[in-house]
Amino acid sequence: MNTTLVPTLRPFTLADSTSIAKYANNRDVSKNLRDAFPFPYSDTDALQFIMSVINSNPSTIYAIDVNGEAIGAAGITLKDDVYTGNGEIGYWIGKAFWGKGISTVAVTELKKIAFNELGLYRIYAEIFQNNIASMRVLEKNGFVREATLAKAITKDGVKLDLCIYSMINPKKL
Repeated sequence: MNTTLVPTLRPFTLADSTSIAKYANNRDVSKNLRDAFPFPYSDTDALQFIMSVINSNPSTIYAIDVNGEAIGAAGITLKDDVYTGNGEIGYWIGKAFWGKGISTVAVTELKKIAFNELGLYRIYAEIFQNNIASMRVLEKNGFVREATLAKAITKDGVKLDLCIYSMINPKKL
């Protein structure tokens, strides 16, 4: 990783809306995310997203910050009912920052938050079959490919496999 690009996770602020809109408004970013992530991605979309994050309690969605700029987002969706103790992680960064190790660091930080601060037992991520880079990010962080659900999702009219990667909190084994 380029040493000048040291990513951190931090709370979102309203001032992040401009940079989030800029980096999110890219088809190559949105094609690897659920349809709830709009494309095109507007300034209004960014502001609505950030407001929802700021108003959530607990807030488990963070800005991925590089040199004081929010270049993406990373978060943990806490599960309930029979899934209590589980969290689904998700993350994205602007295309200009791909391949620089930033997502790997962000997932490392999400793991720490999930296991050390939130006390979760298990975390997992659902990755589209064609998102090989994200699979590598998870594998570098010790996640194991747990399942492949054949043709489980439809993205842009195409049926795709969904790959589930998971990790159990080593302190809870």
